Amino acid sequence: MFDRKSETPETRDAVSELLLGMRLRGARYWRLRLSPPFGINFHAHDGARFHFIGQGEALLILPQMAPRLMKAGDAVLIPRGHPHQLLSGSRVTSRDFDSFTPETLCPAFCEIKACDSQACRTGDTTILTGAMELDLVTMHPLVGLMPQAMTVGALLDRQPEMHAILSAMETEMAQDRPGSAGVLARLADVISALIVRGWVECGCDSASGVITALRDPRLARVLVALHKDPGRDWDIPAMAGLMGASRSVFSDRFSEIVGVSPSRYVTELRMRIAAQWLEQEGSSVADVAFRLGYGSQAAFTRAFRRVIGVSPGRQRRRSLVQAAG
Repeated sequence: MFDRKSETPETRDAVSELLLGMRLRGARYWRLRLSPPFGINFHAHDGARFHFIGQGEALLILPQMAPRLMKAGDAVLIPRGHPHQLLSGSRVTSRDFDSFTPETLCPAFCEIKACDSQACRTGDTTILTGAMELDLVTMHPLVGLMPQAMTVGALLDRQPEMHAILSAMETEMAQDRPGSAGVLARLADVISALIVRGWVECGCDSASGVITALRDPRLARVLVALHKDPGRDWDIPAMAGLMGASRSVFSDRFSEIVGVSPSRYVTELRMRIAAQWLEQEGSSVADVAFRLGYGSQAAFTRAFRRVIGVSPGRQRRRSLVQAAG
C-alpha cells in the first residue's frame, strides 16, 4: 500500500506530477433512462469508459471478471475500454449501445430514453455513461498496469470527499435542472480523476515498473525529470547523477525496478510523446524531431518506426484523415 506516513516530499511530488499530467480528452457523456429488462453491449473502445448509476441497478459484465452488481451511487472506470455489458439481469436480451438514438442536450452530452413512457417511471434505471481518453501520455505505462475496471467502492473510506460528489451526481441525475448536463460531466471528470489517484495510492500493490519507481525517492527524481524534459540529452551519466549513484548502480536499479533499460525507457517515452504531438497537434515531423532532441530527422524516424510500428509521416497523415472524416 502507498503508506502516506512513510511518504517523502519527493515521493509526493512524483505522484502529484503524474496526476497533473492527466487529462480527460474528448470526453462525451450520455444519460440513459432505461426500463427493465434491459441489456446494453459496449464494444471495445480506444479510450476509457465511465459509468455511474444514478437510480436503480445494473449488472456489469466484463471478460475474465466476476459479474458486479452496481447500485445507485456506484461508479466504475474502465480505463482501456474493454468490451462489456450493463444488464438489468443475468438472462436478458441485449443490444448495442450505438443502436440507440440519442437526443443532444448540449455539446458532448446526450440523453437516451429507452423507458416505458416519455416521462419515465420512478422505478426505472438511470445511468450516466461516458467515453473518454485518459491522456497520461508522459506516464503511459500506468494505463497498461490498470485493472480492467476500477470502482469507487474500495476508495470511499480513504477518500471521504467522494461521498459528497457522488451524492451530488445522484441529485443531478434525478432532476432536470438547467445546466445539469454540464454539471454532471464535470463531476464525472472529478470522480474519474479520484479513481485514478486512489489506484495510484493504494490499489496497485502488485504493479511493478513505474509505480514502484515512483515510490523510490531517488528513482522518482529521475522519472519526473525525464517526463518534464524528454528532449534533453539524457545519457546514463546524467540520469545517474540525478539519482546520486554510480552509472552501474543506477542502470541496474532502474532496469530491475522499471523493467527496461534507462535508454530504452527514454526512447519509448519520446516516441509516445511524438505520436501525440503528430496526432493531436498536427506538428511536422521535423519539428517533433527537433523538440525531442534529435539532430537528425532520419534517426528520429527510425526510432519512431521501431517503437510505434509506422513512420511518423504516416502517423501524421492518418490523424489528418481521421480529423477530416
